Amino acid sequence: MNDTLRPAGIQQISDNILGITWNDGHESRYPVKALREACECAACVDEWSGEKRIEPGSIPEDVHPLEINPVGLYGIRIDWSDGHNSGIYAFPHIRSLCACVTCSPSK
Repeated sequence: MNDTLRPAGIQQISDNILGITWNDGHESRYPVKALREACECAACVDEWSGEKRIEPGSIPEDVHPLEINPVGLYGIRIDWSDGHNSGIYAFPHIRSLCACVTCSPSK
């Protein structure tokens, strides 16, 4: 990955799948609940210890993005249906979450 990696397109594929087409041509599909659980903001992850603050089972199964907005040239902010909206998802972090065979051949 390089520093200029960014989404060329973002679309809600289904109720529980968010798709991102990257400017390098790769297409990623993300289960939205897993994406919500991967938020790295200070409300979700302790800044000092790095431990998750999200209680297991606290995120609803039907959580989904209400709105997705760019943050500079480095990330996106997602307004979630559970009321959470303080996280910024940096592009390298989102791309690292891609679980396709190309990105995660061991999975």
